[in-house]
Amino acid sequence: MTNRSAMRVVLLSEIFSKDMGYLENMLPKYLARMGVEVHVLATDLPPNFRQNNGNGTYKDFSGQLPPGIVEVRDGYKVHILGHKRVLGYMRMVGLREKLRSIRPDIVQTTAAIGWIPLDAALNQPLLGYRLFTGCHMTASVFPIANKNLRWWDRERLMCVLTRGIPGRLSNTLAEKCYGATSDCADIAVRFFGVPKSKIHICPLGTDTELFNPISDENQRQDRFELRQHLGLSESEIVCIYSGRFSEDKNPLLLARAVSHLAGMGEPFRGLFVGNGEQADAIASCPACITHSFVPVQKLANFFRASDIGVWPTQESMSMLDAAACGLPIVVNDTMRASERIEGNGVNYKLNDLDDLIRVLLLLKNFATRQKMGFHGAQKMARDFSWETIARRRLLDYRAALTSDFHHDQQIVN
Repeated sequence: MTNRSAMRVVLLSEIFSKDMGYLENMLPKYLARMGVEVHVLATDLPPNFRQNNGNGTYKDFSGQLPPGIVEVRDGYKVHILGHKRVLGYMRMVGLREKLRSIRPDIVQTTAAIGWIPLDAALNQPLLGYRLFTGCHMTASVFPIANKNLRWWDRERLMCVLTRGIPGRLSNTLAEKCYGATSDCADIAVRFFGVPKSKIHICPLGTDTELFNPISDENQRQDRFELRQHLGLSESEIVCIYSGRFSEDKNPLLLARAVSHLAGMGEPFRGLFVGNGEQADAIASCPACITHSFVPVQKLANFFRASDIGVWPTQESMSMLDAAACGLPIVVNDTMRASERIEGNGVNYKLNDLDDLIRVLLLLKNFATRQKMGFHGAQKMARDFSWETIARRRLLDYRAALTSDFHHDQQIVN
């Protein structure tokens, strides 16, 4: 470790959007509060650039920064670099020069495979930092993880060639690879070439400064006013979904469940915050309303104005935010990260409309929702806050630098 008083950490990410609450926004915020000098290096790519509708979904919201800009946010610096397509994948332009100018002690990537972690690994011997990687790829968005493939099957072999071998190269020099969940860790080892000895499960988090349950009269008034603005009465049970309105997320299933319940005379309403190809179909469902994306700083008001959080298919960071606001959570029965909903959530059978209706009716009881919501908010504050996660990461970073220092001393002696 150098003689600088503050540790210098660089976080490498494909994207950075000012209005999101992702790891690249939140982890640096809390590391900076702990006295760390933090730099976030990201490309100028828009959120969800891999999806064909990525630009349309986040149009007028994403808050993208142009290449070349350096901006201070929440105590850390954001550097936006250009990108180029190499062998079909996006590569950060000018990464080595930027790293050389910053001279980091630690480089943390948000992925285990791809050009960014590979370039970070290639530059590590030259620039001397300690490297950490991450894997946030869950089984719900990586279909091959759910298939019983033999080693010689073509799909498996292609995965080894395009992901496993580059991933092994990227992670050989890494200190640790942080798997956000147990299935993320499993995918990193089985498909991305990460040595099992380097896997460490560390969850993604929620900013509990922003996301917390109603605790005073001002927040109660905010809930009342927002519900009134949205046309929701206090007697109605509001089920909220936030995120992309896409086929893979399938919030339309929730809209259909709510419409069915409303047709039965049950006091359920659906609130959908986001955008995507299912927007028109959702808006046409009785008892359902849509709202455009809102900045992360305002999203908590929408959760506190709701009663149940529902994510029908793929996991979402928003489920942690909703739980932190005291909402019980409904997810499908294939989600492996059960720690996110133990005691504060309910599973339903994936894409089964009748079973989703059944589960929502289980949460009709106010006392049930209140008990689960209270437990979830406590758990998020204790185990899933970004402050807690930042402290865990900082301990690992310090340990790596201390080990490096002792190794250098042994060489000198």
